[in-house]
Amino acid sequence: MLDVIKKAAVAAVDARVPVQVMYGTVTKTGPLEITVEQRLVLEEPFLVLPESIVNKSWQTGDQAILLRVQGGDSFVVLDRLVKA
Repeated sequence: MLDVIKKAAVAAVDARVPVQVMYGTVTKTGPLEITVEQRLVLEEPFLVLPESIVNKSWQTGDQAILLRVQGGDSFVVLDRLVKA
């Protein structure tokens, strides 16, 4: 019974935050690999890459903006960040 209550509580919290904005650094370009906060390495099965992202020439060290989809199983790469 306690496990059911815990799962319901976690689901309720996750439902309130369906998407999280994250920033990462490109650590590999073929295939694309992005590291977030020096601890989370994201590779292609977890990256959702729109056509505009695939057609960009990424370089190691580029900064990217990502959306973490609820549950954390996939990350949408929005674009490359530029320094103003």
